[in-house]
Amino acid sequence: MKKYIIYSLVSISLMLAGCEKDNFDAPNAMLEGQVTYQGEPISVRSNSAEFQIWQDGYALDEFIPVFIAQDGTYSVSLFAGEYKLVRRGGDPWLPQLNDTIVVQVDGTTQVDIPVTPYINISNESFQVNGQTLSASFQIDQIVEDTNVQEVSIMLSRNILLDRNINDFNEVIELEDFEFGTSNSIDIEIPESLRGEGYLYVRVGARSSMANELIYTNAQQIDL
Repeated sequence: MKKYIIYSLVSISLMLAGCEKDNFDAPNAMLEGQVTYQGEPISVRSNSAEFQIWQDGYALDEFIPVFIAQDGTYSVSLFAGEYKLVRRGGDPWLPQLNDTIVVQVDGTTQVDIPVTPYINISNESFQVNGQTLSASFQIDQIVEDTNVQEVSIMLSRNILLDRNINDFNEVIELEDFEFGTSNSIDIEIPESLRGEGYLYVRVGARSSMANELIYTNAQQIDL
């Protein structure tokens, strides 16, 4: 009986100790903002691009990944304090691993993150004529010596839309392409999508220096 009581007391003590360890306070602050180039938001594939957030003074020197939504916005729950934000490589903009942004987070803190994309898409417009979608857009060279590796036009029934998530994706062969000039493309809307009433459309382009495409914002078009 004595052994049983001792074992029970030990078990209860361990359970209480475990509860104390698990009873951490939840993060009480929020860091949010958007990715920008020259003050304008940059659109990406949802949860493909990310930043890394570091905080000095902890034994486990690990970063917090911050994923970016397709419209270029981000948000992350943190404890109040000072953090360092790093723009990593592999995204459709120049990595700046040695150029960190120091952020003081307290309550809800708004910080827009400037980046330098390899290329950028601008002046996009879309028009539906019967079963044909006419798209016009301009691709600008931002980083010297980069080329355009791929251009796609994507359609979807849903606003969440990119190269991997879509109902239609057509890779465009651009003849006589030049940076900084308007490109006009006509594509036939697939028969399976013509009765939808409306669709969402995006243009994506990949630089020869990047693994990911940069996109226009998803726009709704009426059919």
